[in-house]
Amino acid sequence: MGKSNFRGMGGMNQMQMIKQAQKLQQEMLKVQEELEQAQYSAAAGGGVVSATVSGKRELIGLSIQPEAVDPDDVEMLQDLIIAAVNEAMRKAEDSANQSMGKLTGGLGFGF
Repeated sequence: MGKSNFRGMGGMNQMQMIKQAQKLQQEMLKVQEELEQAQYSAAAGGGVVSATVSGKRELIGLSIQPEAVDPDDVEMLQDLIIAAVNEAMRKAEDSANQSMGKLTGGLGFGF
């Protein structure tokens, strides 16, 4: 008696699960496309260096104010650039994780 009910409901649940998975996949593709088109910016050194990355995690913009350029301290400029780029990348990553987390309900697919 219990087995027949389980089989019948299992088939119905399986179809529902497939439909839900397809819907989730479509939503994830849409969110991924939106994320890839987004831009994320960050600054370092009080704004003398700023970097912009795309949702594809590519550096698409870099701004360096003249006062950041000191020929006697190139290392500082390098550090500011690295800091700005890394922060912009973190923003892009956080945004992707939040968006995908909303879709997956925190199931931890590792996006």
